[in-house]
Amino acid sequence: MQEKHLSTSDALAKLKCGNLIYINAKTSNGDISPKKRLLTSENGQRPYAVIIACSDSRVIPESIFSAGIGELFVVRVAGNVIDNNQLGSIEYAINNLGCRLVIVLGHTQCGAVGAAMRQNQGYIKFITDEIKLAIGEEVDPFKASILNIKRSVEKITSLIKDIDGLQITGAIYHTDSGIVDFDLD
Repeated sequence: MQEKHLSTSDALAKLKCGNLIYINAKTSNGDISPKKRLLTSENGQRPYAVIIACSDSRVIPESIFSAGIGELFVVRVAGNVIDNNQLGSIEYAINNLGCRLVIVLGHTQCGAVGAAMRQNQGYIKFITDEIKLAIGEEVDPFKASILNIKRSVEKITSLIKDIDGLQITGAIYHTDSGIVDFDLD
């Protein structure tokens, strides 16, 4: 049995409520039960949000939002940067799974943002060069993370559009407190 899609405002409220639960929890509250696994195996997934998150091991979207199996469509890449692969994943979730809420989830103390403030060689340059476009000469790591989130939101918004009810926004996860702040201004 397929679940109904949540409105973007209900999905955002669910993420915020899940984050409040997470901040005070010692274990995850998401449904990872055998029953839920079987239900999603037989009927497919119905995620209520797409989360573009950094690959940082401290940033676990399902835990941060107290979500279980089939609730979030998570795309992870260092520095939560956006390229064609991430856009394809987002587009898939929108067009095939009915997601209408896309969150770019950056975080404090991001190693990729820090690396972009230094010189880099090798494949990491693909990531840090993209972040550098977002942060320019910013030297404050927190402000740089916010600029990087905003650039990714702008990039997605400019390339994926004309979809009824679609909301694309950014948020920052505080690695010290666990709080997700949706107000980036």
